[in-house]
Amino acid sequence: MNKIIPAIMLGTLSVLPAAAVVDKNFNYHVDRFADIEVLRYEVPEFDRLSLQQKKMLYYLGQAAQMGRDIIWDQNGRYNLQIRQLLENIYSNYQGDRNSKDFKAFEQYLKQVWFGNGIYHHYSTDKFTPGFSEAFFTAQVNGLPAGKLPLETGETREQMLAKLTKVIFDPTYLAKRVNQDGTVDVVATSACNLYGDGVTQAEVEEFYNKKKDPADPRPISYGLNAKVVKDADGKLREETYHLTGLYGPAIAEIIYWLDKAKEVAENDAQKAYITKLIDYYITGDLKLFDEYSILWAEDTKSDVDFVNGFIESYGDPLGMTGSWESYVNFRNAASSKRTETISDNAQWFEDNSPVDKRFKKPHVKGVSAKVINAAMLAGDAFPSTAIGINLPNSNWIRAEHGSKSVTIENITEAYEMASHGNGFNEEFVIDKPTAKIMEDYLYITDMLHTDLHECLGHASGQLLPGVDQDALKENGSALEEARADLFALYYLADPKLQELGILDNPNAYQAEYYKYMLNGLITQLNRIELGKDVEEAHMRNRQLIAKWVLEKGRKQGKGGKDVVELVKKGGKTYVKINDYPKMRQLFGQLLGEIQRIKSEGDYKGGNDLIQKYAVKIDPKLHKEVIKRFSTLDIPPYRGFINPVYTAVTDADGEITDVTISWPETYVEQMLRLSKDYSPLTRQWK
Repeated sequence: MNKIIPAIMLGTLSVLPAAAVVDKNFNYHVDRFADIEVLRYEVPEFDRLSLQQKKMLYYLGQAAQMGRDIIWDQNGRYNLQIRQLLENIYSNYQGDRNSKDFKAFEQYLKQVWFGNGIYHHYSTDKFTPGFSEAFFTAQVNGLPAGKLPLETGETREQMLAKLTKVIFDPTYLAKRVNQDGTVDVVATSACNLYGDGVTQAEVEEFYNKKKDPADPRPISYGLNAKVVKDADGKLREETYHLTGLYGPAIAEIIYWLDKAKEVAENDAQKAYITKLIDYYITGDLKLFDEYSILWAEDTKSDVDFVNGFIESYGDPLGMTGSWESYVNFRNAASSKRTETISDNAQWFEDNSPVDKRFKKPHVKGVSAKVINAAMLAGDAFPSTAIGINLPNSNWIRAEHGSKSVTIENITEAYEMASHGNGFNEEFVIDKPTAKIMEDYLYITDMLHTDLHECLGHASGQLLPGVDQDALKENGSALEEARADLFALYYLADPKLQELGILDNPNAYQAEYYKYMLNGLITQLNRIELGKDVEEAHMRNRQLIAKWVLEKGRKQGKGGKDVVELVKKGGKTYVKINDYPKMRQLFGQLLGEIQRIKSEGDYKGGNDLIQKYAVKIDPKLHKEVIKRFSTLDIPPYRGFINPVYTAVTDADGEITDVTISWPETYVEQMLRLSKDYSPLTRQWK
């Protein structure tokens, strides 16, 4: 649950710090469809890497891409079959590719690629096809028998009937992840993490029987397993490992990790890659904890990666990890900033505005760095985070620390692609506010990510005996709110000037304004009219912004509201009247959410979520969507990866690894399905 997802990027490109190296002639834009824009990202300083490091990146990149099928299957039981069928229709289509039905079909396929399945990556609602059932039926019936991805014993007619219902019936398997705590969130979620007939109450009872409240070092129950029912109605786990569920894909991942192990930078890195392989072979979560500790303690390696079942946003109960991978290397210049922050982690913890009972008396092993992403995969692709803090296990954090990263080249790509899009002119209330954002938003936005990941997620502690899953379906949103509030509170602290990170005591106002603007207004553009806020990060931001809006009434200077929504020319704007008081409110809410987490107070957390994080003012929602429509800014963005090519000599030894950006979005997706689909080989 510990990653930060970008909000809508603002329009005016802030002045990049000296450490940032961007090529203004680089073509970031790749494709645009529906509510999505696909970008490229640069990989600065790739050429400075040694041959050994380039080999490491190459092997890790291969391991990353080999896990692609896993996330597709986790996201929905029919996703892999649908992907193969849609791609075969697309590649073998003989009709008019400019026809209305084909254009709609092409857009649907692009959406499915982006969502790693038939559900939107953010809202988790099922995509609505713009082409007709008749068109789909005709294309399926027109495919040669060898191009049909039939399951064992299945006929063309049976497959067509089944997938027509899945694709076209809006009420069937309608939502991948349901976070509505008033219903059974397991039974009403279409993700493929639970078997048929499994209920929320049964899953909770199943794992509660396994857990020992007195165990100070519990494994992450359910992290790498699908819970199913046997014929007798008893629940059991189907574990993800070499000879278990997803075995063919895991075998490929192990193969490439084994190659990476042989070019590791040091013994520590080799040790944790070996431990990760052992975990993949067995599925033993105790080995995963041992790997996580070794990984978190390696702060010296330049090349690094995440590979595995990590974040639990895709599970309505917040337990099972979605498969993902990041391959990266250190951005040395910018890492000085995060290293300064992590070196002072104890000071930040000691001065946090939370009850002393919930503070860590000894902050251990908080390491932080800025990285350049080199490969994104699984749940981190095409849509990706801009910051990560791992491991997620609370006891590992407390005893061994955590590793925090800010992904600078991804943030830079977002910024460069947003330049001059008119966002600020439409939504920022006045020129003085726009000016401080122009001068300081880039650095304060990066600092917000640094503080969120490095210190926010690493702060605080659970009281003895509190289950880390106690907040259930609200756990992810509340954890992100806790980390955001920690970052917001300290952005305004004089300590950042003392440490030489900021040079203006008012710089924090740029991020405060952007955050409140996004939480109250602009993120609504990502939500369909008439719907509630559902995604964890969006709930987090609205919770904070609406709570501060309410609690700040008449609390600012001169009895003014701390922040208010005002009308200018018939349009709604955010106006902040008292920035220092806003900081106090952030601190107050941080204290309450930390209490909720530390005590495992499900009711307290659920009350906050339901009151502030879910509901939307329909009039404001309609206004926001109308204003965005005049700007033509995509609500969502994601990336395709660079292509890495291993150059070999006559003996097959790698002599160099080159990087290039030759592909369109469609070309990359079709290549990935061709070359990295170990779970769908029976359909090739």
